[in-house]
Amino acid sequence: MMFFCEKAIPISKQFLNDERMNLKGLGVAVLTPFTSEGQVDYKAIPAIIENITSGRADYLVLMGTTAESPCLTLEEKQKIIQTVRDSNYGNLPLVIGIGGNNTAKVVEEISSMDLSPFEAIMSVSPYYNKPTQEGIYQHFKKIAQASPLPIIVYNVPSRTGAAIEVDTFVRMAHDFENIIAIKEASGEMSHAENLIKKSPAHIQVISGDDALNLPMLLAGAVGTISVLGNALPVPIVSMFHYVSEGNLKKAYELHYQLLDIISLIFEEGNPTGIKALMETLSLCNKTVRLPLVSASDALCLKIEKALESAV
Repeated sequence: MMFFCEKAIPISKQFLNDERMNLKGLGVAVLTPFTSEGQVDYKAIPAIIENITSGRADYLVLMGTTAESPCLTLEEKQKIIQTVRDSNYGNLPLVIGIGGNNTAKVVEEISSMDLSPFEAIMSVSPYYNKPTQEGIYQHFKKIAQASPLPIIVYNVPSRTGAAIEVDTFVRMAHDFENIIAIKEASGEMSHAENLIKKSPAHIQVISGDDALNLPMLLAGAVGTISVLGNALPVPIVSMFHYVSEGNLKKAYELHYQLLDIISLIFEEGNPTGIKALMETLSLCNKTVRLPLVSASDALCLKIEKALESAV
């Protein structure tokens, strides 16, 4: 497998004419490394960020699902953010995840947090409560009214229990100008295609599923917020570059070569699988925090074999 492509080029930090953040290309949902004892491994963060930035990613997303953010204390979050900033040297724009199922608490966090290091907020649709579509709309209305930054809405119904319907998102996009994008992780191409078709022109639809990065890009998505990008950013950037130059044969070759690895890193859940891959690459420990458990020996072996046959 070809994991490196000399033609792969970074898309530098850009803004649209109306100063909304340009989310084109590879965003990486940065994971949180832990020591074998379960403490945040701050010493491992610089190597992880270097792997992502040298792999020509376009922006970093902090405190999302992959970061195990519900299992981090406020103090840990603050120190992780500072460590990432110190390791990033201002090279890549930063997006911060701020979401939850308590609307008032999310608004309070947005209002009280120092957002100066960030270019945008990513906020997941409220989970567990299973709100109606009107409830989802009102939730994001409060967030949009409170946020001084552009907002990426995150639709991941497999985790939240309630999908954001296309018409609900289109309504939000029309009503609140600081809603600029949606991370679409329903796993349904028809849903993604309808989002792309019906959303206002300024809306950027982003793949939230590594297995669908290429199909969504070809359908009109601007890029991805990737889990795999923590470990293997280069082939994703290369695939995007092949699309941009019209070389779909090469793009599909990379797409199919990556599918086995992608399947494996989600076999026992996220971030369990990506951490097993990162340990194989000597980038961090595979430890996760309860209620997650670390990857099984069987999965680690499969990931090692897949990586050996791929490179």
